[in-house]
Amino acid sequence: METRTTGLATRGIDPLDGAAVRADFPLLAAPPEPGTARVAFLDSAASSQKPAAVIEAMDAFYRRDNANIHRGVYKLSERATAAYEAARHTVADFIGAASARECIFVRNTTEAINLVAQTWGRRELRAGDLAVLTVMEHHSNLVPWQLVAAETGAELAFVRMTPDGRLDLDHLDTLLARGPKLVAFSHVSNALGTIHPAEEITRRAKAAGAAVLIDAAQSVPHVPVNVAALGCDFLALSGHKMLGPLGSGVLWGRFDLLDGLPPFMGGGSMIRRVELSGSTWADVPARFEAGTPAVADAVGLGAAVEYLSALGMDRVRTHERELLAYAVGALAEVPGLRTFGPTDLDQRSGVISFELGDIHPHDVAAILDEEGVAVRAGHHCCQPLMRELGVVATSRASFYVYNDREDVDRLVAALHRANRVFAIG
Repeated sequence: METRTTGLATRGIDPLDGAAVRADFPLLAAPPEPGTARVAFLDSAASSQKPAAVIEAMDAFYRRDNANIHRGVYKLSERATAAYEAARHTVADFIGAASARECIFVRNTTEAINLVAQTWGRRELRAGDLAVLTVMEHHSNLVPWQLVAAETGAELAFVRMTPDGRLDLDHLDTLLARGPKLVAFSHVSNALGTIHPAEEITRRAKAAGAAVLIDAAQSVPHVPVNVAALGCDFLALSGHKMLGPLGSGVLWGRFDLLDGLPPFMGGGSMIRRVELSGSTWADVPARFEAGTPAVADAVGLGAAVEYLSALGMDRVRTHERELLAYAVGALAEVPGLRTFGPTDLDQRSGVISFELGDIHPHDVAAILDEEGVAVRAGHHCCQPLMRELGVVATSRASFYVYNDREDVDRLVAALHRANRVFAIG
C-alpha cells in the first residue's frame, strides 16, 4: 500500500493546530487518571466527540431559551423558534442547499433514508421497477429499500465491488442500461473509507432517468460537500458523526420533489387543517417534522456546523489525508496486519479497516482498549460487504480533526502488544 504524503503547505492549506483543536473537546482535553495515558479516540466513524461550543450551545438553550416552537406567541417561544430555524439555515448553507426549506431535521441518516423510502419509494416504485444499490451499503441504505421492495414488488440490484474496494462503474453502467427508477449509494464507505465518485455516479444515473439518493453520513463530516455540485435528488446526514449531538440529522431534498411527497408521520405540527373526515398537510419542511422536535439537538448541530466551517472543510480533509498516510506507513510495520480498501489514499477517507492475523477483531479491540485506544470491531452494519471481503468482521480505526500522530503511534504500539499476547510475529 502506498505511503506517499501531500504536504499541507505545498497545497496552500494551513494545517490544523492539533493541540488547539483537541483542547476544544472537553472529553479529550481532560487530564487522564493517574497512571493512565490520554485516550486515543479512533472511532469517529461511529460517533464523533463534541467540542465545547456544541455543549455550551445546547446548555445555553436549556438555560435561557427552552420552550416549544412555532406556535408560541410569547418571547421565550419566539427565541426558541428563531434558534431552531437559524440552525436549519446554517446546515443549508454548509451543504450548498438552494433553500433552508429543503433541509428536514431528523434523528439520523437512518431516519432520513426511511423517510424517502416510505414517501417517495412507496409512491414511485411498482412491481417490475428497478432500484440500484451497491454491495457496500450500510444497512441503513439497504433494509429500508428491502422493505419497500417487498411491499411494492420492485426489484433491487447491487453494483459490484472491485478487488481494491471501489465500486465497479462498468457494472453500474450495465445496471443503468435497465432503466432503474432509483440509484441509492453511500458517498463514503463507513467500513472501508472508500470515497466514491459521487458526481460521476449521479451524472450517469440521472442520464439513465433515475432519481438519486446519497448517504452522506461519512462524507459531510470529512470532505467538502455541495448538493448542487453533486446533482442528486436526496442527501442524508447524521449530526452525531460531524461533532453534533446524538439524535440529530438532516434530510436534504430538492424542493420540487419534497413538495409533492406525502407525510412520513402524522401528528402535530405537520398539518394545515384537521377535520374528523381527514386532514391537509403543512408546507415543507414542517410536513415532515411531526410532533415536538428535538430543538436543542438542532441548535447543537448548528453549532457543530459553525465549528467545522471555522476550521474549513478543505483543511479537515487535508489533515485526515496526512494522518491516513502516516498511519498506513506505520501499520505496514505490524506483523500479520492486513488492511482493506483502496490503495490510492486520495480515494480514501480517514478510515482503516483491518484484521490482525487470526485474532478475532473483538479481541483486538479489547486489547487496544486496555492501552487507551478506542476502535470499532464488528461488521460495521455492512454484513453483505463483509461477505464480499471474505471475513466475518474487521477492526476499524477512524480519524478526525482531534487526532494526531501520537494517536497513530499509540494504535501501532497497542497492535504490537496484541501480537505479543497472541504470540504472533
